[in-house]
Amino acid sequence: MPALPLPIDRLVVALDVPTAAEALELTRKLTGRVGMVKVGLELFCAEGPGFVKELQRIVPVFLDLKFHDIPTTVRRALEAVLTLDPRLVNVHTQGGPAMLEAAAGAVRAHRQRGGTTELLAVTVLTSLDREALARLGSTAEPGDMALHLARLAQACGADGVVCSAQEAQALRQACGPEFRLLTPGIRPQGAAVQDQARVVTPAQALQDGATWLVVGRPITRAEDPVAAADAILREMAEC
Repeated sequence: MPALPLPIDRLVVALDVPTAAEALELTRKLTGRVGMVKVGLELFCAEGPGFVKELQRIVPVFLDLKFHDIPTTVRRALEAVLTLDPRLVNVHTQGGPAMLEAAAGAVRAHRQRGGTTELLAVTVLTSLDREALARLGSTAEPGDMALHLARLAQACGADGVVCSAQEAQALRQACGPEFRLLTPGIRPQGAAVQDQARVVTPAQALQDGATWLVVGRPITRAEDPVAAADAILREMAEC
């Protein structure tokens, strides 16, 4: 897998906007300042695959659809979106080993045909804390659950996981230097936490072993998104 030596290569901007027009305008403004943009369920459902193709002419795309279903359904869904050759796709680890293996097989076959997509598996959503997990019936700490699920994802063939940067150091030690760690819930110094329960600053996330940092509203809803991205890149460069 390619190394990611520069802060710009490691910054992923979440396009948390409702329309293709807004997403494309924002992406063009940020060209040269981000290595990837994230398209989630809201935007993909609103605008569809054609929009992703258009976006990828500007910058690589992380297609954040978090598939979670029976193995055959997930494999077929991945095969459909892999025709777009996004930079990253993801599934939920809690779909289980058979689903993870089916997803990894689909991505592996895509790469054998010349594709470049890597597969990530979501561990514990950054909106969930210990209390939320308890209401779901789990007695585990979020970090312990994330570590267990990351090991499962790696064993089943995923290229990496999505995890809170608070877990990055433990997952890096457990899963080795080549395993990809994509960390949402990144907030620069002084930024509002909003609906994220487990957040970390950009510099700390990199120090703890994150491969990519996902930043959304601190950039997309800033009065000057370009200046906000530049400030985050400066924080990242301090590592």
